[in-house]
Amino acid sequence: MTLYKRGKTWWVDFSAHGERFRLSVGTGDWRQAESHAKELVADALAGRMTRAALDTGKQAFADAADAYLEARRLDLAESSLRKERQLLTFPKRFFGKAALASITADFLNVYRKWRAKNGAGPVIINMEMGVLRRILKRAKRWHLVGGELRPLRERHALRRALTPEQKARLLEVSRQRPEWDVARCAVTLALNTTMRGCELRGLRWGDVDLTGELVTVRRSKTEAGERVIPLTPDAIAALMEMRERAALLGDVLASHFVFPACEHWRIDPAQPQRSWRTAWRKLRRAAGLPQLRFHDLRHQAITELAESQANEEIIRSIAGHVSPRMLHHYSHIRLEAKRRALEVLSQSCGSIRPDLGYVTNHGTIGPVSLPPQSQAIENDGRHERTRTADLYRVKVAL
Repeated sequence: MTLYKRGKTWWVDFSAHGERFRLSVGTGDWRQAESHAKELVADALAGRMTRAALDTGKQAFADAADAYLEARRLDLAESSLRKERQLLTFPKRFFGKAALASITADFLNVYRKWRAKNGAGPVIINMEMGVLRRILKRAKRWHLVGGELRPLRERHALRRALTPEQKARLLEVSRQRPEWDVARCAVTLALNTTMRGCELRGLRWGDVDLTGELVTVRRSKTEAGERVIPLTPDAIAALMEMRERAALLGDVLASHFVFPACEHWRIDPAQPQRSWRTAWRKLRRAAGLPQLRFHDLRHQAITELAESQANEEIIRSIAGHVSPRMLHHYSHIRLEAKRRALEVLSQSCGSIRPDLGYVTNHGTIGPVSLPPQSQAIENDGRHERTRTADLYRVKVAL
């Protein structure tokens, strides 16, 4: 390693793994330059810095973001790619033509403060930082800044499950208008299968087995979400209604979508419906549940499964990828269910009688009988405890 000065700035010249590096250490102080140079050499020897990464660091952020999106096109669904593109709107506006090498931890903190000042919450900021992290990782530069950044604390609102009355009212109101029929069928399926909105929109008739009363989720949020779900009578009725609607347009093919695209009153069964947002918004307001999200219906279904005392493995096999943490997040068991569980626990514990010991409801443990020698030891111990208690009372009285 050789340090030399150009003008007022120190530079370092060294080789690592057959590559030669000539880099500015960015300071005119010799001691700081020596320390920083050693860090650069260590990064190069550890494989965290290459010539290709240094060349990529000269790339403008906007160009790097476009290249990242293009590379992700093969890995992501169109909806996920669109979400990534939206999350890059403000980062591209803020960093713009700035070189990737100039994006430091302090620079990223300034960005987070700027986004918070403009009204973005912790969840959105963390999601945008996630895209920034992936871009910088692709450029082999995240390790230089990532250690100094931690995600912002997110406040997750506790969403309570619907009461039976609210659920019944939602389903009852959904039958009041014909334009809500498709949304009603989607609601019924979500409540009876735990399927996400994206899973319902991607559902094809080839995935539905009405004879065997099964539905197969082939496209999901994760690979673990691919699963086979038994159909309840309500779910079968909703699917039969959608099939009758599809039959009115002609042949129902296995490749056709259960929820087909509908643009300007033209139905295309070969394309999936993008959303039922308008009908869902009007429906939930009419039911007096304006804050209810469609995804909360999955929450509701998993909550009811948890309340039914179903095994966690069974819940995961029905709902797909649900980690223990997410299962706890989804299954906020109602207070009534918790009280019933504790009542059962209380009834099963039996009672304790001083003269008989521990007695269960079914008499599996009877009165405790001790051998004579053990009984004498037990009596001596009891007398000693009584004597100690009497002495303590006298002492307190004095």
